[in-house]
Amino acid sequence: MQSKLIVTIILLLGGIFLLPVSAGAQDHVRIRNHAASAPGSVPEHTQQGPTATPHPPTPGEKYFSDVELINQDGQKLRFYSDVLKDKVVIVSNFFTTCTSVCPPLNRNLEKIQEALGERLGKDAFIVSISVDPETDTPLRLKEYARRFHARPGWIFLTGKKENVDWALYKIGQYVEKKDDHSTIVIIGNEPKGLWKKALGMAKPDELMKVVEDVIKNQ
Repeated sequence: MQSKLIVTIILLLGGIFLLPVSAGAQDHVRIRNHAASAPGSVPEHTQQGPTATPHPPTPGEKYFSDVELINQDGQKLRFYSDVLKDKVVIVSNFFTTCTSVCPPLNRNLEKIQEALGERLGKDAFIVSISVDPETDTPLRLKEYARRFHARPGWIFLTGKKENVDWALYKIGQYVEKKDDHSTIVIIGNEPKGLWKKALGMAKPDELMKVVEDVIKNQ
């Protein structure tokens, strides 16, 4: 049942707040609270001070921040403005040398890609963030993306460690040790403010139901 697969979340400026869920969902989903674990260093431009943007930042921009990340093609992307803003996103974390949960998790995402078909990169984007950015260079990400036949619309991200850690922290996925990374997938409709957590190792058709619900803002 879908109630055992997802946890609906609300993103507020102070952190991630969870809506009530069934005991079954809590048994299977390891929830991360921002207060429990935070990166050791905060990217300089996320701290209080004059903003570089010519307009007042939106609540989403304030919350997620615009730390600079790099995709598998070597392009610099701002986390909120380029990756999340005005998009439906399916966000996961992994690292390229992971041989346990990462391959099956990314095979699931490959099946989500297949199910989306031509809608990938239009109706929804897949975003995979490395928890080992010092090892996972854009070239390594490019090679890894080929293993799962990633098409345009599936973005693999790395960058300066402090920036990657901050982006992961903002979606509740930061870990101090890469082997402790979560297999939870964040599925969000940024313009509608709808965000859900799903089990990345669930059956692909169940994951796809959540994706479709988020696309439809349900």
